[in-house]
Amino acid sequence: MTQTIKQAVLELLAEGTKKSYAMEQLAEALGLQKGKDFKELVKTVAQMEREQTVEFTGKGKVKLVQPDVQLEGIFRANERGFGFVTIDDEEDDVFIPNDATGYAMDGDKVLIAITRPSNQLEGQAAEGKVMSVVERAASQIVGVFTSFSEEEVEETDLYGYVTLQEKKLNQFKVFVAATGIRPVSGSVVIVEVTHYPEHGYARSLEGIVKKVVGHKDDPGMDILTIVMQHGIPVDFSEEAMRQAEETPDEVLPADLAGRRDLRDKVIVTIDGEDAKDLDDAVRVERLANGNYFLGVYIADVSYYVTENSPLDLDAADRGTSVYLTDRVIPMLPHKLSNGICSLNPQVDRLAMACEMEITQEGTVVSYEIFEAVINSSARMTYTAVNAILEQQDEQTLAEYAELVPMFREMGDLHRILEEMRRRRGAISFEDREAKIIVDEAGHPLDIQLRARGVGERLIESFMLAANETIARHFYRRKLPFIYRIHEQPKEEKMQRFFEFVTNFGILIKGKKEDVTPKELQKVLDSVHGKPEESVINMMMLRSLQQACYSEVATGHYGLAAEDYTHFTSPIRRYPDLTVHRLIREYSREKTVSDKTKAKWQEQIPDIAEHSSIAERRAVDAERDTDTLKKAEFMMDKIDEEFDGVVTSVTKFGLFVELPNTIEGLVHVNTLKDDYYHFIENHLMLVGERTKRSFRIGQKVTVKVVKADPESREIDFNIVASEEVRETPALPKHGKGKRPARSNGADRRNRKASQRKDAKHKNKQKQPFYKEVVKKKKKKKNRK
Repeated sequence: MTQTIKQAVLELLAEGTKKSYAMEQLAEALGLQKGKDFKELVKTVAQMEREQTVEFTGKGKVKLVQPDVQLEGIFRANERGFGFVTIDDEEDDVFIPNDATGYAMDGDKVLIAITRPSNQLEGQAAEGKVMSVVERAASQIVGVFTSFSEEEVEETDLYGYVTLQEKKLNQFKVFVAATGIRPVSGSVVIVEVTHYPEHGYARSLEGIVKKVVGHKDDPGMDILTIVMQHGIPVDFSEEAMRQAEETPDEVLPADLAGRRDLRDKVIVTIDGEDAKDLDDAVRVERLANGNYFLGVYIADVSYYVTENSPLDLDAADRGTSVYLTDRVIPMLPHKLSNGICSLNPQVDRLAMACEMEITQEGTVVSYEIFEAVINSSARMTYTAVNAILEQQDEQTLAEYAELVPMFREMGDLHRILEEMRRRRGAISFEDREAKIIVDEAGHPLDIQLRARGVGERLIESFMLAANETIARHFYRRKLPFIYRIHEQPKEEKMQRFFEFVTNFGILIKGKKEDVTPKELQKVLDSVHGKPEESVINMMMLRSLQQACYSEVATGHYGLAAEDYTHFTSPIRRYPDLTVHRLIREYSREKTVSDKTKAKWQEQIPDIAEHSSIAERRAVDAERDTDTLKKAEFMMDKIDEEFDGVVTSVTKFGLFVELPNTIEGLVHVNTLKDDYYHFIENHLMLVGERTKRSFRIGQKVTVKVVKADPESREIDFNIVASEEVRETPALPKHGKGKRPARSNGADRRNRKASQRKDAKHKNKQKQPFYKEVVKKKKKKKNRK
């Protein structure tokens, strides 16, 4: 009898409509309401509780004991204290509240327990708790040192502390043990962490200064600090520099063995004026059958950077060159990147070639991939090519008269390739790129928008064609290879984008789970030239997946390409260097051996993963540098007014972008005319009383009230705003909702909040003397 009841209870709790039942509900559901049966039920449930198969809730209801399943993932901290853990790229992140982070820091590998499962119907993410830190992301930390007085050093056994400028880490202080290097106040230092946050010391670390990088006020130190914070290597190893010095400055006769000689062909490079590492060159001809010949010649870096050599190991570690405001941190030493590997004009250079025959419809009907030697006829700039093809500038036309016919053929072929990509559904973003002009000391002087002319776009078309051709070739041969992939957008992100564009009267055909890139391109075409174009461009970009590298050819969604790789920039990207290495190794074997296949099957996944991480690291450093310099640029513009557009709306305020791409925050607390509700599904702030609204794409006029390079923050106040025609209904007041209140109540609450903020700031200004004394005592206990 007991076993039968036990089985019935387990089945009901596992499969029933409720997660927990009162004893009376259990009895009713199981038909055990009679006195004897009910007593047997109570007895069985008590036994099940002792066996820990069921438990009672705080309200006395019975529920199944959930197994304590722990999941491993990467913790991503938010500057406000909470965080998220990424378990799987295909699944939503798990939210970790402020009090459940378990002393984890940004980037740490952690074990978590799920405390509340996700609710897809209500759009709620799963919530979890960090149970333990498996692996720390940072063993070294960069920051600005502040010294203690001699008395404090004596009492605490610490030299001082380091303040971290990274937003996700700036709530931590790193105390410096009184051993080894003793910096002066204001020094930018690298600290090796010896103790991480723990119970009683949730916001502090301890370490030893390993290196003094410089002083925070030294020219260029602000950007170098960002580079160090992201862990980007700056110096090459002695072995790599020795290998670079031993590399010849010119192509030697022995280097030509087995190469096709193209030195008599008219081949040119086309780059920006300030480019020094010229890694791609092109040639275009019109064929007798009406098709086009396109030759893409890429610097043969892998010939000089041999596998597992010191140069190769350093390049693999860096993964990519990093382009910052006033400097480049190269993947390879300048001796190679600006010298023997750069396709400079009128000198012999080794190249990896991809020559294609392309029809009037943009289809590659034949191709060859081979090793070559070239001699570039001219070092062209985008400006010069644009002057020839767009402005028809007479002086430029005369200067390059012999090359003009080829450039016109290039323009025609580019338009064919561009139209081909448009037909198949590739997404073409009209993104705005800003260039920050700085003086010799690194101070920003101006911010200029970069225009992309035909010259820039035709080189992009030719490189895309070569990358696709290379990827398709090796995919068809079924050989291990590294691909550049861009996966289908996640359903929930597309759902939010679908909802967002309906505010502009746009309806997207297709299902959100498998919307085609062609349908998204139709959206961009429909808003081309309209005020909302840039905002919809930006929101669509945010809705797409990040492109990355992979050993599996899953295709490139944004380009609507079945196979794609990176072949065209081996001077500055390690995956491209790997592709060149694969081409050479596979071409030297008539039938690729199982040993060679096994070797690359093992290596490519690690190369792909590390290259993807290095790319994101570089992008983050570039973004941080830009925001730093933009904040510095706005420092002398306090109280000036600018027109802008709302680019993002959150519950704490709205972000406004100026025409020069500078973005600042209008905090909701500065909107003093009303209490504003955040309407999440419309991404709007709506005034409770005035119904005044702010939404993405809205034109506003703002005043600059703060520009802080250290925090990289710019704050605006709203001066005027374009009227929003349609305002959604505000949420009804009820449990968890804010009741309506008078302006007087608004003022009283603001004053109370200001008093609280002032008290908090005063508390922050107090020395953390007690904490460091506690640390000294704890340190003695450790010993």
